[in-house]
Amino acid sequence: MAITITVVGTADRQLEDLLRAEGIRLKTVPVSELLALAQPTTPQPDVVLLDVRDSGALPPTLTTLRRQHPTTGVVIVAARLDPVLMLEAMRAGVNEFVAEPVTAAELKSAVERVSSIRISTVQGEVFAFVGAKGGVGTTTMAVNAAAALARAVRDERTLLMDLHLSYGDAAVFLGAEPRFSVADAMENTHRLDEAFFESLVVQTSSKAHLLASSERSVGAIDLKRVPTLLHFAATHYRYTVLDLPRSEPVVLDALEGISQILIVANQELATVRNAAKMASSLRQRYGKDRVTVVISRYDKASDISREDVERVVGSPVKYTVPSDYRPALQALTRGRPIVLDSSSKLGDAYRAIAHELGGVPMPEAEPQKGGGFLGMITKRK
Repeated sequence: MAITITVVGTADRQLEDLLRAEGIRLKTVPVSELLALAQPTTPQPDVVLLDVRDSGALPPTLTTLRRQHPTTGVVIVAARLDPVLMLEAMRAGVNEFVAEPVTAAELKSAVERVSSIRISTVQGEVFAFVGAKGGVGTTTMAVNAAAALARAVRDERTLLMDLHLSYGDAAVFLGAEPRFSVADAMENTHRLDEAFFESLVVQTSSKAHLLASSERSVGAIDLKRVPTLLHFAATHYRYTVLDLPRSEPVVLDALEGISQILIVANQELATVRNAAKMASSLRQRYGKDRVTVVISRYDKASDISREDVERVVGSPVKYTVPSDYRPALQALTRGRPIVLDSSSKLGDAYRAIAHELGGVPMPEAEPQKGGGFLGMITKRK
């Protein structure tokens, strides 16, 4: 596959000839068009090559490009190896720095190193849980789905992202004490790389990584940065599970790359009505195949049946989770997802949802062992 490059700010035909001689497809634009290239919806080349030999300075819009498209590689061509300019480029997220005299071999190597990072990136799957109403168990479901996926695919990584900017509960459910939060990530999307992101997340006892909610009140943040953050997560994790705030329309409008959106409801009239409105809105934006409804604390004897919920929300209910208050409360108190403990109907339901979402076969059930006093004796043999 031919590498595609957008060359920005050059009037050097020799530079263009060097690139074309290597079979590289390129497009040349002035620096004034860099802002248009940086827009979230603009298709990206494999590499942006920025010629600053005449100006000797980086355009301010480069930071916008790196914030909106963190996986787009950037190569700088400069007149000399200026330490100040190199440091500024590094802080802006530039991948490669080439100085005069520019040779074909050096330029080709820089471009190939940058493009190989972008081309080899594998997009992971992202699953979003959002409550039709507060208190329906959305965080519990997201936490247990992430924990189950992390245990199911130990050779690949799973991330749980709490997108409540302030005072979300995912860290409590996982018994984690993170130092940084999703707010820190969104305030620094222009700095996103693997090392920086690793400093923000915490690995929990469930094996899932957690990007937590902030424990302080967070000021105004440009929530349009959400797609950049989600894209970065998807390129570095096999599975990303989101605990979404239903009260942030901007977040719900930024889920283009989501594999599946699960609306969590229960068998209460107000919640079912909210679920129907939310499902209709999300289906119109993302398509009916990517939106489903889950009934939490499912009660077969409820006045509102599963069929009633399906009729109101306008689609089949794919998953139901039984009501089992005591083990759920114990799991919360211990900060340990219920899917990590011995089999229970509640844990089994969460595991089944996670495995089906991730396309991971459920493990075969282990033979039952003797319990009680007799079991303790046989284990000692």
